Amino acid sequence: MAIEKEKKTCGQLMAEWREFVWNPRTHQFMGRTGTSWALILLFYLVFYGFLTALFTLTMWVMLQTVDPYIPKYQDRLSVPGMMIRPKTDTLDVTFNVSNTETWDDYVKMLNDFLEPYNDSIQVATNDVCRPGRYNEQPDNGVLNYPKRACQFNRTSLGNCSGLSDPSHYGYADGRPCILIKMNRVINFFAGANQTMNVTCAAKKEEDAQKLGEMAMFPPGGHIDLMYFPYYGKKVHVNYTQPIVAVKFLNPEANMDHNVECKINAANIATTDERDKFAGRVAFKIRVNRD
Repeated sequence: MAIEKEKKTCGQLMAEWREFVWNPRTHQFMGRTGTSWALILLFYLVFYGFLTALFTLTMWVMLQTVDPYIPKYQDRLSVPGMMIRPKTDTLDVTFNVSNTETWDDYVKMLNDFLEPYNDSIQVATNDVCRPGRYNEQPDNGVLNYPKRACQFNRTSLGNCSGLSDPSHYGYADGRPCILIKMNRVINFFAGANQTMNVTCAAKKEEDAQKLGEMAMFPPGGHIDLMYFPYYGKKVHVNYTQPIVAVKFLNPEANMDHNVECKINAANIATTDERDKFAGRVAFKIRVNRD
């Protein structure tokens, strides 16, 4: 005959729980004596202290192999990409000439981007360099930091500089400016010692007439060798990369225009279908008129 297990009262359960937490007869706290708890805490203190020291040592050894000024690996940045300003998520610049709210943000983006290019700032922080040759600044055994950067003055962008411009980069009269910049790649000698420039065209030849004429600034979309090489953000403190502006003079209104701009340089490939931004950038522009 099975013996029914005696049910404990709530008071008995609470008494057992209190005794488990602290047993006055054996002087045990939660089932362990003070010596047992001390040994366990000492073990985990030593164990986690060892892990912390091992991690710290590993990080220190790794940091000794890293140059604080130049990335260790740059294999994914062998060819510079290109980007436009004003920049939107979809690279789509659409606005209505008569509705200032549709292009106010574009103008603000351009103003903010071009502020470091103001002539007064460039004169104060950067050097007048000799055009037509690279601005090499080797260390020659002694750290030559910071590197001096060459001036790129905002006024060189002509009608797309936004200076004393009542048309607000052309957006107020339907002749907008788009700025094109080449992304920075450390120690890259763009152009391979030859002249280079940026050109823009409709992606489809049959759309060229609807896109209309374009003006490039600096003239011909020229990018000078003196802005290369780039030595890195920490070294080239005041570096301002060269930019090219394209002004669309008479784009047909109320229709999409797909444009591609690319850099023509001896050592920059622009035909890699795996990378749509290598040496080129494609964007859409639409000028609406009521």
